[in-house]
Amino acid sequence: MSHPSLDASTLEIAKDLIARQSVTPADAGCQAFMAEYLNALGFDTEHMDFADTQNIWSIRTPEKASNSPCFVFAGHTDVVPPGPSENWHTPPFEPVVKDGVLYGRGAADMKGSLAAMLTATRRFVAEHPEHKGSIAFLITSDEEGPFINGTVKVVEELQKRGQAIDYSIVGEPSSTAQLGDVIKIGRRGSLTGWLKIEGIQGHVAYPHLADNAVHRSAHFLDELINIKWDEGNEHFPPTSLQVTQINAGEAVNIVPGEVKLEFNLRYSTEQSHQRIKQQVETLVKKHCDNYQLDWKLNGEPFLTESHDLIDAVANAIKQVCSVKTSPQTSGGTSDGRFIAKTGAQIVELGPINKTIHQVNECVKVDDLELLSEIYYLTLKQILV
Repeated sequence: MSHPSLDASTLEIAKDLIARQSVTPADAGCQAFMAEYLNALGFDTEHMDFADTQNIWSIRTPEKASNSPCFVFAGHTDVVPPGPSENWHTPPFEPVVKDGVLYGRGAADMKGSLAAMLTATRRFVAEHPEHKGSIAFLITSDEEGPFINGTVKVVEELQKRGQAIDYSIVGEPSSTAQLGDVIKIGRRGSLTGWLKIEGIQGHVAYPHLADNAVHRSAHFLDELINIKWDEGNEHFPPTSLQVTQINAGEAVNIVPGEVKLEFNLRYSTEQSHQRIKQQVETLVKKHCDNYQLDWKLNGEPFLTESHDLIDAVANAIKQVCSVKTSPQTSGGTSDGRFIAKTGAQIVELGPINKTIHQVNECVKVDDLELLSEIYYLTLKQILV
């Protein structure tokens, strides 16, 4: 690991970042590396740390330009744990190139994207030093973890200051079979519920003296999983619910007096978390006398409907990869949900996601340079 060089290739930067063992919420010096690189390009960088999470907000506005529009590259330096090292072909934090492929934890999710953002910005600033508006980087070390002290906190602080964000590319690995074949223009909302149903514990031979909590939960679940929440819309599939955990029982001859359930809903813009909560609460009351219901809103749905950024990214992908991209909203949540609260247009674009969170995570070396070119052309279309 070394100090950043403005002459370094996207591959070299990606390798340096991968070598830093930034298992969430650790950053392991990645943001200091990025900040030093950006500062050399004329960016002003602010470290905005909250609790155990490191974040940076780095922005460049030419002297004669206004700060609008503000174009933000967003991403995360933290990675998931590598898993058993013996299952890796090469050590997870020792980046290795083999047969044109870069291996290492974070190669696709998302240190490859971060490297491409840096080299794209370097080229753009060199060729267009007096670009209009601002270019900024919003980088966190709390995306793979509980997402409490990362992007959400930075966005809250920026909003207090009146800092607008007009466009944002999030470097999540969106591609499936070929670089650029899919971009994400929104995400479904995610809502998790925890329900504890209480009955009366007893002996299985004397059921009239007990109240089986599992039986009560069965009637509730039967109705819950058969609810048709909505039809979805042209951008989102219908809202779906999955039961993820059921825990009950002490022994074979004991009627369970308590059962704990966990379930998660992924919902479209046709729904709101308030309506979902109310519908579930009504159903619980129908079947259960004693219960406790808790919720966690993981993220609200968002959708980029304006086409300035979508078209710019699609045009760049077509020019670089000869691919007509498919704008989608599938997949899990991302930090785009927090940036969306600013009213920004958001597109998620990154490498092929086939190996993310797996052992032997990897990305094609050629795709790194192609991704940098796509980011560069997008900047050019928006800020020149």
